[in-house]
Amino acid sequence: MPLVRRGSSNAAVSSLEPSALAAALSGGSIDERWAAARSVADMPNGLSLLGDALSRETDPRVREAIFTSMVRTRTPESAAAVLPYLRSDDASLRAGALDALRLMPEATASHLPGLLIDKDADVRVLACELVRNQPVSEASRLLQPILATESQANVCGAAVEVLAEVGGPDVLPFLAACARRFPDDPFLSFAIQVARGRIGSQASSRD
Repeated sequence: MPLVRRGSSNAAVSSLEPSALAAALSGGSIDERWAAARSVADMPNGLSLLGDALSRETDPRVREAIFTSMVRTRTPESAAAVLPYLRSDDASLRAGALDALRLMPEATASHLPGLLIDKDADVRVLACELVRNQPVSEASRLLQPILATESQANVCGAAVEVLAEVGGPDVLPFLAACARRFPDDPFLSFAIQVARGRIGSQASSRD
């Protein structure tokens, strides 16, 4: 948990009127912005205020508070406000966005089909990671087309890694087809071999 200096104005900020709270979020000290970020989510326009604040915030602790408040709302709209930061060049901001989306899988679910076909391969890789937190049957359904049509081996590798954990026998033909599409990629071939072995052994243990 982030440390708060003795004598800070966090409690006072949290009790401010909505307009003053919004002002603290946009122009207060680090401690005031942190406290405001934790409070504005419950305001009618709180998500919009958090989104605006995140776009200009540079302090890691305040960013964390903003992401935490967005996660509290757990709506497709809050997930949509986080999604653009999967493209950030700032590794810590990108990781914060990924962690936030992981914590609200239901809110993120409706965005996954679009993310999995995003023009940016790095976003598609991250989307595969987000699929990991979906129900098993849904994860398999979402990732099977990746194995069948994805042109980037590293994206297929991300999908295979997830399916090695959550996939069932129904994904085995897709894994075999993916291996045939990338016969010269030793890493992907090995990952597929491992995934097929795990899925096969899990199926045998259930019989």
